[in-house]
Amino acid sequence: MRPIRVLVAKPGLDGHDRGAKVIARALRDAGMEVIYSGLRQTPENIVQIAIQEDVDVVAMSILSGAHNHLLPAVVDLMKKEEIYDDILVLAGGIIPEEDIPNLIEKGISVVFTPGTTTEETIKFIKNNLKRSL
Repeated sequence: MRPIRVLVAKPGLDGHDRGAKVIARALRDAGMEVIYSGLRQTPENIVQIAIQEDVDVVAMSILSGAHNHLLPAVVDLMKKEEIYDDILVLAGGIIPEEDIPNLIEKGISVVFTPGTTTEETIKFIKNNLKRSL
């Protein structure tokens, strides 16, 4: 069985990636292969990386406040490229509780907020993959 492949992505103009790097390290320590997009990625870049790297999970970290625009844009592009049905999409960061239901309705599987443990994130990924490895 191959390892779970996770793209940790930073959409938008947000210049802070400490949390994304903590998650990336925890996922690696749990035996997953992690591809880190780097800062300031467009939705188009994120989807192209997901395709090129044949990932199982797209995990987006956002702190900029643009989550209601950028996260659904990634999902829409994934649907257009016909990869959404195979890839688990999750988000984390500074996202107000009142915005979470809309993001889930738009196709984000789960939104992790500050205080979520890395163990919770790892468990969620392992239990919710969309395709068999």
